[in-house]
Amino acid sequence: MALSKPPSHPPSHSPLAERLRPKNLGEVVGQQHLLADGLPLRIAFESGEPHSCILWGPPGVGKTTIARLMASSFDAHFITISAVLGGVKDIREAVEQATIWQAQSGRRTIVFVDEVHRFNKSQQDAFLPHVESGLFIFIGATTENPSFEVNSALLSRATVYVLQPLAEPDLKLIIASALADTALSAIESIADKAVDRLVAFADGDARRLLNTLESLSVAARSEKITAVTDAWLIQVLGERLRRYDKGGEQFYDTISALHKSVRGSDPDAALYWFVRMLDGGAEPRYLARRLIRMASEDIGLADPRALRMALDAADVYARLGSPEGELALAQCVVYLAVAPKSNALYKAFNEAKAFVKQGGSQPVPLHLRNAPTQLMKTLDHGKDYRYAHDEEGGFAAGENYFPTGMEAPNFYQPVNRGLEIKIANKLSELKAKNHQKN
Repeated sequence: MALSKPPSHPPSHSPLAERLRPKNLGEVVGQQHLLADGLPLRIAFESGEPHSCILWGPPGVGKTTIARLMASSFDAHFITISAVLGGVKDIREAVEQATIWQAQSGRRTIVFVDEVHRFNKSQQDAFLPHVESGLFIFIGATTENPSFEVNSALLSRATVYVLQPLAEPDLKLIIASALADTALSAIESIADKAVDRLVAFADGDARRLLNTLESLSVAARSEKITAVTDAWLIQVLGERLRRYDKGGEQFYDTISALHKSVRGSDPDAALYWFVRMLDGGAEPRYLARRLIRMASEDIGLADPRALRMALDAADVYARLGSPEGELALAQCVVYLAVAPKSNALYKAFNEAKAFVKQGGSQPVPLHLRNAPTQLMKTLDHGKDYRYAHDEEGGFAAGENYFPTGMEAPNFYQPVNRGLEIKIANKLSELKAKNHQKN
């Protein structure tokens, strides 16, 4: 059913995102993994005892809102510092204000630092003595991993809460709330397809969604449009709507094209689809996870460095974020595309899983069992086990490592590419030694 607006109210000139900011905890949309009854942040609110914390999450998910609600809930003086624009001078002013406030009213102060990862180590250190003394409660907001971007001394004095992108139902609820606001007076309804497209475009970010709705309202008023259709939405937003629904068919078609281009050893095509996904709004961390998977599934032991490359690229992105970290992911895409390919490990793993599922649990042979006690040794645990390092060439030829009576299933079959050529030769040599011993 399309979302329709209720009767209009007197207009307000405040930005829509600010006007719809929750006034109490019950109005907060999303983050129920932290705010539901009995969960960490809810308990903090209900206890009446605020504590220093770091709110880590993507843009537009409620970090500033939660910090403000803490201040109002605890009846605390609220000081905001932007780490993008501020510096040590702003920290000193916050300390002076907190000191005066405490002396005059005895009430607590919350110092909220937005984008705290932008402060360097010495700037972050400036908060430590005042957090320690209890002069103020420190709340930092960051879109970057605090493990890398917040110094360990400050991190040890604050609880880290991880906020998630808003889910589709949350964003639809926000659209419904926005339609009730007089700022969108030109819009009376939004068609279902247009709602879905707006939700996909927002990509979990409530602020982006509300700013977009406000822009649409201006366009609708200019063109005397009262019902937002999907076609009109595409026409108005144009280039910005290249983003796609992360759960939709187009998204999975594009990641499939990237994966198959890497598997097909075409670095140009792989780069093209990778950039298409970035341009379409795909989360780079998701792409990093997929690259790690490709390194194991399609390259494996033909070039073990591929997995290390993928892990390093993911770490670089976690440390630098966008856009700087995206180059490391692009480097990984090209490396994976040109690396020798093998799915031998992938096939072996799947065959082993199927084999174990079908065959059940076979007992471990006595010579392979652990024998940490005298009783176990008396029961022959570990008896006749041959320690490979003491054998010629570090290999116990003829030894059996499978359950008794089970034939070796030969899951892993190296391909004739990359390092697996050497691995295949090594396995052939070891099998020949086993054959001679038996």
